[in-house]
Amino acid sequence: MFKMPEKFRIHLDGYPPGDETCGAFIVSLKHSQMVRVIASAAMGWEHVSVSRKDRCPTWDEMCQIKDLFWDDSDCVVQFHPPKAEYVNNHPFCLHLWRPIGWDIRTPQRVMV
Repeated sequence: MFKMPEKFRIHLDGYPPGDETCGAFIVSLKHSQMVRVIASAAMGWEHVSVSRKDRCPTWDEMCQIKDLFWDDSDCVVQFHPPKAEYVNNHPFCLHLWRPIGWDIRTPQRVMV
């Protein structure tokens, strides 16, 4: 289930404050790492963008964000689209996605 970690919510000037389906967050992770997150549920997808000022988030940092915004039983993905469809508005931002209303098919466990 997609959820918003209210204790990390911030308000961005000029934007609505957000609600149970969207918002902006500054999240304090393990080892005092800070990431900025924009979350939304719209157009058939739950989505979070995770950014840092100095570098891309690590695998461990993305796992911590996944655990904050989704349940342990939820499967979320990071897409690598065709290069013609790349959008890069921030050099140190990664995204997690989960479709609303259907499960993501995963490879057999032995393959992962």
